[in-house]
This record gives sequence, structure tokens and C-alpha cells, in this order.
Amino acid sequence: MAKKSRAPNAPIASTDSSDQKPETSAKHDIRPGQSLELLKELHILTRDGKMNQDSRRKLKQVYHLFQFIEPLLAEIHAKQGSVTLVDHGAGKSYLGFILYDLYFKALRDRSHIFGIETRSELVEKSEELAARLGFEGMSFVNLSVAESITSDRMPATVDVVTALHACNTATDDAIHFALQKKAKTIVVVPCCQAEVASVLRKNKGHSLSKNVLTEMWRHPLHTREFGSQITNVLRCLQLESHGYQVSVTELVGWEHSMKNELIIAQFKDLPRGKPAQRLSDVLETLGLEEMRERFFTT
Repeated sequence: MAKKSRAPNAPIASTDSSDQKPETSAKHDIRPGQSLELLKELHILTRDGKMNQDSRRKLKQVYHLFQFIEPLLAEIHAKQGSVTLVDHGAGKSYLGFILYDLYFKALRDRSHIFGIETRSELVEKSEELAARLGFEGMSFVNLSVAESITSDRMPATVDVVTALHACNTATDDAIHFALQKKAKTIVVVPCCQAEVASVLRKNKGHSLSKNVLTEMWRHPLHTREFGSQITNVLRCLQLESHGYQVSVTELVGWEHSMKNELIIAQFKDLPRGKPAQRLSDVLETLGLEEMRERFFTT
């Protein structure tokens, strides 16, 4: 049975006296049911249960993302009895492990989390940690996001795709993976978006004489900022052109991270024509026609 979504401001309490101490959980806002041993293994907590400011910020980000993801997981699980999630650019798999600990662990069914990561040493460490904690429904694969799209090590279809701070084009590769695998839900927090900005910069001189909008990115700082903004606009239009309902919000307050935009897409089989045309128009208006292959439509 799917777990009910918890309210964001629900009181924190310990539920396992062998693994958690109420005063530690309350002090650090650790969620009920969360394994303290896992948080120590992820170096979010020290061995004596302390947490520094950087770890507290990281945990807050992951918990906030979990608040968005949990009801989406529950909805899918209620319909089909299991959930398959692929986490791209997993790194040390903070997100995957905490999702498993707080949600997947209690399901005891075919539900599974795949962590995709290019650094083999991190994949090995995650495999060892999952085995030590008895997290049997987790797998870690040493592939790039792009390689995973065609790899036979991945399922033919998946339910949820996540990418937390996947740099530059890795976010687009995660979206392409999700589209290829017919994902029901896509959750991404983009990071370090340079590709579109480089194309804007390259074509700036030619565009200035034709389009007054070029003033929006004439200065180098504005080129970088506008390039990042328009990249996410193009991603949203692309997802809508494939039938997804898209929402955009902040992950956490700006005081915690400047890479803060959370894009959530749910497949609703919506009409595709208008967003596809809008995407084409934006590419043409901004002189980004060469980006059509990356931001492909149906």
C-alpha cells in the first residue's frame, strides 16, 4: 500500500528507538523513520550524531525534493503496484538512498531505484552501502546519462526519472532518456547550463542587426543568465510538446542555492501541436535554429 504524503510542517518524531534518538531528530529536523545509520554513512551526520551547516543545507534540499516526489510515487504505485525510478547523475546517491529509506523500503514489492553515475568509485561505494543496509531494491550503473538511453542494462520503460543538479547537457540527456523510456513523471533540477548561451554568444553579432530582443543578452553576464533561463524554457516546451503537463517552482530558498529551479513533468497525453510550434518559434526568434536536434519534438 502506498504511503500517505506528509505535510511539509508535520512534527518530527522518532519511530525506532534502536536507530533514532528523538532529541537528535528534532534538533536536525530529521524525518520520522529515517535511518540515522544511513545519514552517517552518507556523511550527513557525524558518528556522534552532529551535523554541520553544509550537511544541513544538503539534507534540507533532498527532503524538500522528497516532498514533491513522494505524492507522485504514491500515485503511480496506487495504479500499478510498483514503481521504477532512475536517478541520473546520482553522485553519492543522496537522493536515491533517502528516497529508498523513506519510501521504497516499506513497499516490499518489485519497486526499484537505479542510480546512474559516470564515476566508477562512487558506483562501487553506493553498491557496498546498499548491500550493507539491506537495500535490495537499489542498483547502480556506471554509465553516462547519454549512454544509458540505449544501454541494455536499463529497463525498456521506467516510471520516474530524476536528475538533481545534472550539469549542462546532462539534464537534456536525462529528459531524452525519460522520453525514450516513456516515463510517467520527470523531476529535474538543472545546473550549469552553458550550451545555449554559447550559441547565443556565437550568433550575437548577426542577430543584433535584425532583432531588438538581442539586447537581452548583448552583455556577457546577460548572455550567461539569459542562456540559462531560455534553456529551461525550451525544456518545458519540449516536454509539453511530448504530451506532458509541466510545472516550475523553486526547490529551496535562494539563500541555499542559486541552482534552484525545479521542473516537474507528468505525462497526461496533452495536445502537442501548440507547444511544438511555440518551441520552433522561440528557436527561430532567438537565432537558435541549430539547437532543434537537441530540443526535438514529436
